[in-house]
Amino acid sequence: MSGPTEPSRGGRSGLRSVGLPTLDQQDDEELIRRVARGDTSAFEVVYQRYAPRILGLVRRVLRDPAQSEEVAQEVLVEVWRLAARFDPAQGSLRAWVTTMARRRAIDRVRAAQAADARDVAAAAAQHTPDFDQVSESVEIRLEAERVRHCLGGLTGLQRESIELAFFGGYSHREVSDLLEQPLGTIKTRLRDGLIRLRDCMGVA
Repeated sequence: MSGPTEPSRGGRSGLRSVGLPTLDQQDDEELIRRVARGDTSAFEVVYQRYAPRILGLVRRVLRDPAQSEEVAQEVLVEVWRLAARFDPAQGSLRAWVTTMARRRAIDRVRAAQAADARDVAAAAAQHTPDFDQVSESVEIRLEAERVRHCLGGLTGLQRESIELAFFGGYSHREVSDLLEQPLGTIKTRLRDGLIRLRDCMGVA
């Protein structure tokens, strides 16, 4: 079945869409502009271009196939919803989508850590602890709150590097690959971030 053609103007068949680029030939900026206007066909092209990349990146962070597919779908829905916010002056569509996917995956890592903490707390609540255990639990909770507060004072790259390396259990090389930054940059950001955390928390 042949695709639609542009209506002829003034009966001149020479003005049909022959030679005009099809959707899958258009550049990212034009496609995302169309998506922002609600063009589902343009979104299908964006989906085909970036879904494999998004899934691959998310899976490298989460390592769980089922969770990775779920998060990848969330990212693509977000691309559809937030298309009008894309600003080509801030970078390419590829960079925008990649950043969105990475942040969503890291958020899922954080959520999993929070769930683990709740499970531990629920298990601890099933028996009556002695005073020392209660004291230790309070100290741990206060320490965790201090860490979260101090993490908020870091740059984005410092915070993401530390969260992946120390909370996610990734090697420096893996963090470098996930954040698409040179290994030397990651090591520097980790060092600087840890120094700032130490100063913020008052650790000698």
